[in-house]
Amino acid sequence: MKNIHHMLEDIRQETLLTAFLTGRKTLSPEVMEAMRDVPREQFVDPGMTCLAFDNGPLPIGYGQTISQPFIVALMTDFLDIKPTDAILEIGTGSGYQTAILSLLAARVYTLEVIEDLSLEAVDRFKRLAYQNIHAKVGNGYDGWPEQAPYDGIIVTAAAPYVPDALIDQLKVGGRLVIPLGHPFGHQELILLEKRAKGPHKISKILDVAFVPLVDQPKKWH
Repeated sequence: MKNIHHMLEDIRQETLLTAFLTGRKTLSPEVMEAMRDVPREQFVDPGMTCLAFDNGPLPIGYGQTISQPFIVALMTDFLDIKPTDAILEIGTGSGYQTAILSLLAARVYTLEVIEDLSLEAVDRFKRLAYQNIHAKVGNGYDGWPEQAPYDGIIVTAAAPYVPDALIDQLKVGGRLVIPLGHPFGHQELILLEKRAKGPHKISKILDVAFVPLVDQPKKWH
């Protein structure tokens, strides 16, 4: 059975193997420390604790997954988070990615469309004493405009396009990391860097496979 040290070494090895795609041979020490310090075994189903440190995704119920450690670390690294930053996460899931972000940023705002998952994650945050996380149930395509603008936005489910609302809520110079593509089809992890004028800079990081980002139907009154 693997432990945290095996997980960190797997992340280092996969970072090296994918460097020709991502342009990054190593991840920042701060990101690797956060990956070391968050107890991943607390964010997986109790029946899967023995698999918690494997470098792969795991089911968390409701058709959702906890992402593989390498992808969590890589997406976090591409945000280039500063200690004063406010970060928006779309797709709380188990709360594992949220907890990683909370060790790096000043404030983390996280949205989850599935209420039960959100409530379970909030319970974990309280139990593990993460105090700079703000969570609510909501449609990820709409973002969280009341707390905008954000220094970085991370989307942990695949969308067919980058939602305009998320770009609007990102600071100029801010970074948005999102998997783009269709469910069970080709998906690419994308980095969008917001510019004040002209087209935003968009870079492909690598091919990925994520569950789809759910879009709630709008209510008309």
